[in-house]
This record gives sequence, C-alpha cells and structure tokens, in this order.
Amino acid sequence: MSDNNNDQFIPNAEDKVQIEIVYGLPYKQELLTLVVAQNITVEQAINESGIKDMFEEIDLTVNKVGIWNRAVKLTEIVQDLDRIEIYRPLIADPKEVRKRRAEKAKLEGRADKTTGGRLNPLRAENKE
Repeated sequence: MSDNNNDQFIPNAEDKVQIEIVYGLPYKQELLTLVVAQNITVEQAINESGIKDMFEEIDLTVNKVGIWNRAVKLTEIVQDLDRIEIYRPLIADPKEVRKRRAEKAKLEGRADKTTGGRLNPLRAENKE
C-alpha cells in the first residue's frame, strides 16, 4: 500500500458519462441511453443522440428541455446519470382549461356560483 497522495484519480475531459434522453408522443415514446464526453452540453447530447432524426417535430428553439423534471438551458453541462427530457409544446393553456371547467361546473350546478368551489352539502341553499 502506498502512502503517496499522487495515486489519486484525477478526472479529465476525456472521461465519459452515461445519460438518458427521453421524448414521447401519445402514440410513441423513446428512451435512449448514451455514453458521452463528460463536458458535453444538453444541446450537444441531444444532437449526438440522433433523437431528432426519429422525431422530426423536435425543434430545440421551440421545445423546452429538462433534466429529471427540472427545466434547464440547452447550454447546461450534463452530469453522469442525468435524464434529459424533451418536452412537447402545450396544446392548451392550463389556466384557461381550469377556468372553462369551473364555469361549466357553475352552470351545471356542481359548483358554488360565488366562489366557484365545490358545493357545501350542509348549506341550506344547496339542499333540495
């Protein structure tokens, strides 16, 4: 056994990391596992993976990306075991969908007309 501290492993830019890249549509999903250079960016990893050839609708100027469900910039450096997720654009604004659903519930009598919340079965005006 050596007492020399020079035996320590010092990583360099040639080291590799393992990552995953995922993208999905309602009818098709893809999860790719890659081994890439250690100091690669999210954008470089996506381009290197070939996933854009599988899904022509991927446009990194439009699609948001994340790592493990946390939004990141394309310039972020990937770490070992990162899962890069490419998100599809929203087809509907979630706030508008909730607002329409609440209005419909009020009209159908399933929601309080004042607050928009659920009806309180104990209130006198809600009893039939």
